[in-house]
Amino acid sequence: MSIDIDPLREADGITVTDHIENTQFEVYTDRPVDPRRRPESDHYFPVDASVAVETGAIEIPRVAVVQARDADGVLLTRGDCYEMPRDTYHVGIDPAPTKLYLTFDAGFSVSTTDRTTRIDLDTPGTVGLGFRSLHQTPAGTITTPTDPESLMDAVSLLGSALQTTSPERSFPTLRGHPPLIEPAEEFRVPERVEPVESGVRIVVPPEYRFLYPVVSLAYYFAADVVPGDAPRIEGDGWTYPLEPAFEERTARVLRQSFHMDCLARTEGFYPVDLHERETTGLDLDWKRLYNLPLAERLGEYLEVPFEDIKPELPQWTLTTDVRPDPENVEMLPFVAGELSIVRSPETVTPVDDDGGVGVGFFGGADRSPSAATRREVPVGGVAPDGGALGDAEFVRGGASAGAESTADTSAGTTRGADASAERGGVSAQTEFVRPEPVDTVEHAWVGDGVPLDANKATLDAYHRRLEAGQVEQSRISVLVVCNDEQMREEGNVADLYGLRDMVQFDIEVRHDLTRTEMRETLESDVDFLHYIGHVDDRGMQCADSYLDLTDEDLEIGVSAFLLNACQSYQQGEALVHRGSRGGIVTLSDVANSPATTLGRIIARLMNSGFNLRTALHVAKRELITGHQYIVVGDGGTTICQSRSGIAVVIDIKSNDESLDFKMCAFPNGPYGVGSLYVPNITNTTKNYVVPSNAVFNSVSDNQVRESLELETVPVFYNGELDWSDNLNFL
Repeated sequence: MSIDIDPLREADGITVTDHIENTQFEVYTDRPVDPRRRPESDHYFPVDASVAVETGAIEIPRVAVVQARDADGVLLTRGDCYEMPRDTYHVGIDPAPTKLYLTFDAGFSVSTTDRTTRIDLDTPGTVGLGFRSLHQTPAGTITTPTDPESLMDAVSLLGSALQTTSPERSFPTLRGHPPLIEPAEEFRVPERVEPVESGVRIVVPPEYRFLYPVVSLAYYFAADVVPGDAPRIEGDGWTYPLEPAFEERTARVLRQSFHMDCLARTEGFYPVDLHERETTGLDLDWKRLYNLPLAERLGEYLEVPFEDIKPELPQWTLTTDVRPDPENVEMLPFVAGELSIVRSPETVTPVDDDGGVGVGFFGGADRSPSAATRREVPVGGVAPDGGALGDAEFVRGGASAGAESTADTSAGTTRGADASAERGGVSAQTEFVRPEPVDTVEHAWVGDGVPLDANKATLDAYHRRLEAGQVEQSRISVLVVCNDEQMREEGNVADLYGLRDMVQFDIEVRHDLTRTEMRETLESDVDFLHYIGHVDDRGMQCADSYLDLTDEDLEIGVSAFLLNACQSYQQGEALVHRGSRGGIVTLSDVANSPATTLGRIIARLMNSGFNLRTALHVAKRELITGHQYIVVGDGGTTICQSRSGIAVVIDIKSNDESLDFKMCAFPNGPYGVGSLYVPNITNTTKNYVVPSNAVFNSVSDNQVRESLELETVPVFYNGELDWSDNLNFL
């Protein structure tokens, strides 16, 4: 069973451990309880585990919204402060680390503090508690030949995972994971993968460059994908052309239709007070749209000119470039499941070793200075203030670990183990590519080459995302390894992990590991490895030798990692190929001071529940040198869940007598695109859709303080990064 429920030892209540999502949380009662198993069918919504306890109150240590339904599942009310008369109720509490449902026969009241939500029964009695993991797995694997026309039949079944064709499928919990696709000589579909008749058809030429960009649309619309000359979307009685600007129009359809579904779904089972619904400039009959079949509703959506709705669309989170090659077909379900905008570039721009925005920046210490990025980063790196590094600045390389540098200090030492003249910035076998810029927050790359400023996504890492349910421990293990005396300052990041309540961490710091010890460390069952030290062409430098992960036959147990060393891409890639889900690596030599700063930022963000891609995005806002790092593997990897579920970044700007406050919400793990959140500021009760931003102008200092005290989150105050538990800026 994926969920364990046990009595608390030091308080009254139960502890709930979700082994799939690696989360643990507590539910409190007003008396000692002995949970006993109950049928899952006791609950209106499906659950993975169900128990009953005798109690007069239920309390969870977070601010949540409580939904009350009658015995037939009809929604009666929702909120965080109300009373209900005696009756039979099905109650949902959201957000929680798992789906949490209660059922009981009693009158009750709901109340909240700044940290808790409590339900008090009029008369103590039996309360059923149901829990459902937010984890999603594919129903099966479709095997198919990889020619485009055969592949169209497989892509047409991605929408079989949808649990509804109503606008509620814009909620991530009602979009199942698409079935997997696997190359084979014959086309076969598992019994559990059943097509959904949505009435939507997507017509594209039978070529990979046209098929790949529509996979997210095929999934979200449960559409049949068929061959034809002119790219278009069809329903009964309407046609929407996808040319000119095929990829751009495809992205527009995804963003527009999803946004309008989020507005229309307020007419259904979840009539929430939605900010986007109140502020939309569209004068449409949303109730009528909600009740239309999917194809008819989509046709009316697309009658609205994109320019009319564009101003209210949030910045989309992810764009994925999938090279139009048959070997990339297995990645399509994962890309579609993330509702990523998809491009399929036929050509790719190599990064030439000729200066400009290219390998000049990503070279070793022997390379001549060049303008490396649009921010003019010199080859020696940048100082924390953004200026060029001086000769005295220690850079992570140029010397053996624990030994005195013998390199030319005028070139700057690096976090590589030996910055010799023979060693270039990257291996001769590595091809850097420069993808086209994106309008989204995050960017992933599927195909050959090492992408600058994008997540190098790999199939084996995405498959390990599905295997996350094999987790057996409920504690989060973090190992900090520092293999150089001069980098001990970054080793203090151990103090930044575990700064959480409701999440249990096991944190260990080790120094100067030998080659054997490093092997044992990498093979151990560790949730997150934070490595600080040296890397060069010989591998990861240890106290007695080098450990080259590209040559060694290792069974890697480390789930996620940060390799904060020079040119650690190849070692990180090897970690992913041999067992890790994903990590953050460097493409160049990195200076010690900014590398230390970035390491501390990443530590706090991972500790706060951010995934790898979003964590690096935030770090890049603060540090120019963040562009020397990329994510390899599954960029959606987290080591724990944030207190509020989603990943939140706060922007605060001071004006004369008040503050302007913006809460930026990013999809994260099970709280994907389409989730709802309520900003805890100015007593607002408005819901917002992830990934939109909640903006409040002219907010008082006290209101900001009260909001920031609820959870430790990154805060950009007048453009500079700080943290909500450091209130010195207010």
